[in-house]
Amino acid sequence: MDLAASFPGIDQETFHGQPFEPVIVCFCCQWCSYAAADLAGAMRLSYPPNIRIVLVPCTGRVDVHHLLKTLEAGVDGVLVSGCLPGECHYVSGNLKAAKRVARARQILEELGENPERISMVHNSASMGPQLARCFTEMTEGIRRIGPIFPSIE
Repeated sequence: MDLAASFPGIDQETFHGQPFEPVIVCFCCQWCSYAAADLAGAMRLSYPPNIRIVLVPCTGRVDVHHLLKTLEAGVDGVLVSGCLPGECHYVSGNLKAAKRVARARQILEELGENPERISMVHNSASMGPQLARCFTEMTEGIRRIGPIFPSIE
């Protein structure tokens, strides 16, 4: 699967000579987090346009492979946003996702990369403002870290 084609704007050459603006992919569960993102939009809350939302049935479907392949494709950060603990529509999918995010972060650290590039948050459908804050905080954090593949001059 060509992930680079799925996420327009990840070519770092686009930013040559420009201030770095990260591209962040957020895997959102359809039941809570995607609804929260929809609520944030309906409330006209602003959050960075750098966020690319990928709808998943449950964050429990997101594997370590998906997280690492997304970074390999050139995306600067990955956020997984699932249901609140104990509120997963698929019983424990969000808990499985949290373990996978922790493992992916461990792998990044072993590779010498900043593990903060991958993060997980929990939101309910009514938490649009909190999700917008999570998007902003993730974008600011990745902006501080820098691009995943810095250009060589």
